[in-house]
Amino acid sequence: MDWTADDISDQEGRRIVVTGANSGIGLEATRELARNGATVIMACRSVDRGEEAANDICADIPDADLRVEACDLGSLESIHAFADRLGDTDLDVLINNAGVMAIPRSETADGFEAQFGVNHLGHFALTGLLLENFHPHDASESRIVTVSSGVHERGEIDFGDLQHEQSYDPWDAYAQSKLANVLFAYELERRLLTAAATAKSIAVHPGYANTQLQFRGPEQRGSRLWKTAMWMMNTVLAQPAAMGALPTLYAATAPEAEGGAYYGPGGVMNMRGTPERQASSDRSYDEGTARRLWAVSSDLTGVTYDLPEPKAEVSA
Repeated sequence: MDWTADDISDQEGRRIVVTGANSGIGLEATRELARNGATVIMACRSVDRGEEAANDICADIPDADLRVEACDLGSLESIHAFADRLGDTDLDVLINNAGVMAIPRSETADGFEAQFGVNHLGHFALTGLLLENFHPHDASESRIVTVSSGVHERGEIDFGDLQHEQSYDPWDAYAQSKLANVLFAYELERRLLTAAATAKSIAVHPGYANTQLQFRGPEQRGSRLWKTAMWMMNTVLAQPAAMGALPTLYAATAPEAEGGAYYGPGGVMNMRGTPERQASSDRSYDEGTARRLWAVSSDLTGVTYDLPEPKAEVSA
């Protein structure tokens, strides 16, 4: 399909939370959602950077309805505080987008390996705390969109060393966290279906998009060589961030987007192009791994979901 941002339906009256909304895929998704009338709550680690991004959007879209809120996915305290500030605010869509990629090993405020903690556990906790805000059993359809990566295909969930304390490779840790994103999205969909909920859980990936995400690892390692190499690769191979945001926007707004699906760019090597439904890795469909990861994630974060054990299947 040749779906673009021009195909976004009217979003007037919809309230959407976007994590990591101040840059990259999150910024471009926020821009297009606001352009089409949505109220967007920009959940950002830095309020200052969030306000700068909001001002940039408003310069382009003067009537954009934006609200910047602090939410550090690397801190359960910050996530709880964000959810508390929202209170019983009605929500229509949550876009779990914020993330870090291939950084040197570090830990979150709660002692989790940073990539697993931010990319997966933070979003697991946030989704659980906000789930009832989406009125998942009402007639109006709500959506939880979780942004993964094609790199999830090399990922494995190492329950014996989930926090990579025994050995650490930045790309292996990133791949594990991105596989966890897909496993979570599918498991959430199964539980929603089992509960006869109208809410949908959808996984997406942006392909290879030109964002600042690729530079975080080289910058934290202090490697000018790798930073230059990333700049060259982004310049030559990557598609613009606005294109990378299309699978996210499709999953969040397209009436035909399906729960339990995985959407990404349909062009060369699934790295660029307009969105299409795709199959994720074989490991991502392992229901035993997904259920175990769910239980571990709940134990680690202390967040539980008012959803039954899954009976419904999610297929490729």
